[in-house]
Amino acid sequence: GVLCLPDSLNLHKEQQRSNKPGEVQMFSQSELRTIEQSLLATRVGSIAELSDLVSRAMHHLQPLNAKQHGNGTPMHQKQGSLYWEPEALYTLCYFMHCPQMEWENPNVEPSKVTLQTERPFIVLPPLMEWIRVAVAHAGHRRSFSVDSDDVRQAARLLLPGVDCEPRQLKIDDCFCASRKLDAVATEAKFKQDLGFRMLNCGRTDLVKQAISLLGPDGINSMSEQGMTPLMYACVRGDEAMVQMLLDAGADLNAEVVSTAHKYPSVHPETRHWTALTFAVLHGHIPVVQLLLDAGAKVEGSLEHGEENYSETPLQLAAAAGNFELVSLLLERGADPMIGTMYRNGISMTPQGDMNSFSQAAAHGHRNVFRKLLAQPEKEKSDILSLEEILAEGTDLPDSAAAPLCASRNSKAKLKALKEAMYHSAEHGYVDVTIDIRSIGVPWTLHTWLESLRTSFQQHRRPLIQCLLKEFKSIQEEEYTEELITQGLPLMFEILKASKNEVISQQLSVIFTHCYGPYPIPKLVEIKRKQTSRLGKRDLLAFFFLLFVILDPHFLNNKEMSDVTFLVEGRPFYAHRVLLFTASPRFKALLSSKPSSDSTCIEINYVKYPIFQLVMQYLYYGGAESLLIKNNEIMELLSAAKFFQLEALQRHCEIICAKSINTENCVDIYNHAKFLGVTELSSYCEGYFLKNMMVLIENEAFKQLLYDKNGETSGQNVLQDLQRTLATRIQSIHLSSSKGSIV
Repeated sequence: GVLCLPDSLNLHKEQQRSNKPGEVQMFSQSELRTIEQSLLATRVGSIAELSDLVSRAMHHLQPLNAKQHGNGTPMHQKQGSLYWEPEALYTLCYFMHCPQMEWENPNVEPSKVTLQTERPFIVLPPLMEWIRVAVAHAGHRRSFSVDSDDVRQAARLLLPGVDCEPRQLKIDDCFCASRKLDAVATEAKFKQDLGFRMLNCGRTDLVKQAISLLGPDGINSMSEQGMTPLMYACVRGDEAMVQMLLDAGADLNAEVVSTAHKYPSVHPETRHWTALTFAVLHGHIPVVQLLLDAGAKVEGSLEHGEENYSETPLQLAAAAGNFELVSLLLERGADPMIGTMYRNGISMTPQGDMNSFSQAAAHGHRNVFRKLLAQPEKEKSDILSLEEILAEGTDLPDSAAAPLCASRNSKAKLKALKEAMYHSAEHGYVDVTIDIRSIGVPWTLHTWLESLRTSFQQHRRPLIQCLLKEFKSIQEEEYTEELITQGLPLMFEILKASKNEVISQQLSVIFTHCYGPYPIPKLVEIKRKQTSRLGKRDLLAFFFLLFVILDPHFLNNKEMSDVTFLVEGRPFYAHRVLLFTASPRFKALLSSKPSSDSTCIEINYVKYPIFQLVMQYLYYGGAESLLIKNNEIMELLSAAKFFQLEALQRHCEIICAKSINTENCVDIYNHAKFLGVTELSSYCEGYFLKNMMVLIENEAFKQLLYDKNGETSGQNVLQDLQRTLATRIQSIHLSSSKGSIV
């Protein structure tokens, strides 16, 4: 579709609605077009260009919001203009800058621009969306300016996969509210703010005075962010203050509220977090130890049996790679199997919820992952039997891998490890993926392909060999369209780039395995047919034609012949009426010569014995009686192709297909490609794929695969093999009638 502004931001319509007789228009039509282009811009070339675009956009949006209050436009509710801090513009420029266009040498005249790297995001949001979301975050903070962190939070929503950290909590964020309150409420608000400030300054001697100012809830009062004083102390890592607040009766397991009515500045991602969660997030190990010793729930706000929509402390520690914190939480009974359900509608997790295994794997923390793996399970009633493991497609691991996970047969853990394997492969941590595989977790096609792609990009030959060896462990039920669209191009690219014999041999095994045990589709004979029609005046000639075909005595017989071919200096007598109806090529040759008894046509490109076989095929009415020698079949195929005799050409192709072997297959293929005989070429490609394990050691075949001259001449064997194998996989594994041969 065409990128366009929503109706609420359409200045053309707004100006038309607001126009009154004699009223001066705010913008000219050219200015309107410029503003619209500014709002729809998705990329910029410099910070100066972005600053100008943002200035134009904000100049347009703020007056529009004043007229259309409450329509969802990205404007702040406060009076006065909202401005962008310089750091916010630089951050936005980072995401909107177009890295494809780079100057080679700006000092050269004329300057050259080249493409350097691709953008990592498929869909780029327009400037209008960046401003709308960033300003909404600024409004959430009750701020008059958009800062760098507002832009980063916008990137988390607009660019799926961006790994920006959550907004760091600031102590003063909850003290800048400017809502209209009566005198009593304002006094209570200022007292509460003062109490929070006294506690946040770190003075333990002010705790009693601060508590008296916080209000009726006392030490457990919540700020506009929905946080208690204990939570703020955990954010700072103030161990002494935490101890003082605990002694004063602070609630260890109080949660950040999820409603925004009473607490409008609650950050969405901190809902249901506890003081322990904040301490773990910021890596304050002594505070975590103190909270756990005081009786804090190790799983945070999670209640047994309920779905979890907030990260547990163990998940945050695993994502951060904090080995000491992970060990501490595991000792206190944290469960690495607990997952968090995604509530974000933009980025979904295909494999389900994120647990601690997935968090550690997705961030590449091998030591943390192994620590989680070594944790004994709480319940062992769902142990898989050997038959169930084999049914799941799990290879039994080597005994050396057993110490990593002594109870790996749990159904729940197996599922969790599959998800972790997906995330590690998706984020390019192939070492973690191999670790998971080494304990018996089965491959999926997607995880295997992503791991192979990462290993190839990182030029890690031993890993490539290890992964290629593992391909046969993937169940054929896993073969999807991804194998054709992603897998085959990747594997053929590896074959093309790597001259390593071991990798080439392993890829040959994979290609032969994918081609399947079924035979190569056979070539079928074509019935001979007359390609030209005779007029009424040629009926006598037609009856003579039938007589000639039935009587081979007329072959190369000067009697009654009306055309002579001169082949290698030797005459060959034939009959015009027979050749005229044989093929368009003979018809063209005869039409170019006058019809007389002395018609003589010289043939320079066919040997006499081959031409004799062609004529014998025509006079005998078929190829059944032809005695073709092995050294003549290629030349006869060329002659049949030249004279456009389709039935004879197919007969020669079938003979070639029946006689093909590892010694002559390359010559047959090259000849077929040279002549443009597609059916025989496809048959040879099927033969290559079915016997590639043997052929890959053949010098002629290797030269055929890696011949650079072939690419310049329009012949790319690897692409042809990839296309043939893709067709084969489609017909065997992906078509509605699986197992059929195309």
